Amino acid sequence: MIAAIEITTWQIALAALLILINGIVSFRFRLGMERTLVFAAIRTVVQLWLLGLILTWVFELKSWWLVLSIAAVMTTIAGWTAASRPKYRFPGMRRLTLAAVWASSWLLTGYVICLLMADLRSWYDPQYLIPLLGMVLGNTLNGISVALSSLVESMSRRRVEVETLTALGATRMEASADAMRDAIRTGMIPIINSMMVVGLVSMPGMMTGQVIAGMDPAQAIRYQIVIMFIIAAATAAGTVSVVYLATWKLFGPDHRFRYEVLLEREKQT
Repeated sequence: MIAAIEITTWQIALAALLILINGIVSFRFRLGMERTLVFAAIRTVVQLWLLGLILTWVFELKSWWLVLSIAAVMTTIAGWTAASRPKYRFPGMRRLTLAAVWASSWLLTGYVICLLMADLRSWYDPQYLIPLLGMVLGNTLNGISVALSSLVESMSRRRVEVETLTALGATRMEASADAMRDAIRTGMIPIINSMMVVGLVSMPGMMTGQVIAGMDPAQAIRYQIVIMFIIAAATAAGTVSVVYLATWKLFGPDHRFRYEVLLEREKQT
């Protein structure tokens, strides 16, 4: 296998010029995203640079409490971010997304770690645990965020329908069944689309990185298959969890739709 090519600082700087394409698009169509693009590019460099320093340190120490601490911070940030995207919000929404992200990502990542235990030096091996959890969190976050956004917007649009159904004796689950079904489907579509075209249209980042780094392509493919399945399962678990928890929160004990708790983001104090 050919050794991996080391990328220099100058090459990174030249690659950064590609962001100008996004800037041109924003300027041409008056999107007003120029400052946001610059800020996002700077954050990308700084965050990944800091991640590299932290991972180097963690890989050297190989301490279980340190690995779990970093994993906990990553999970908390993912759960917090998932609740920041929907247009509508309601009290306790962050707690719901945190619970859904924690449960789905840690359970499924733990399952894969158990599958690999025979070949791992320890269950908390940072070389595997942190990257696996990071990929699961990134995709689960998107699924949960999209599903939650779909649910609250759909419930807002269907207020009259939902309230009519509950007035006729329907339970919260019966009255919101269509909105819940649409939300879960919306949250799972991205990962299903990725699975449909992987290997034909796209080469996932993990597999690409392993191949570039010199790993046997056949072995890299095996890793990627495992990753795709764990991401799909975690996304489904997280999406279903947050939709059910949010639906339960949006109705009172008497199954009355609490429309008044739904507030648009810009109107919240």
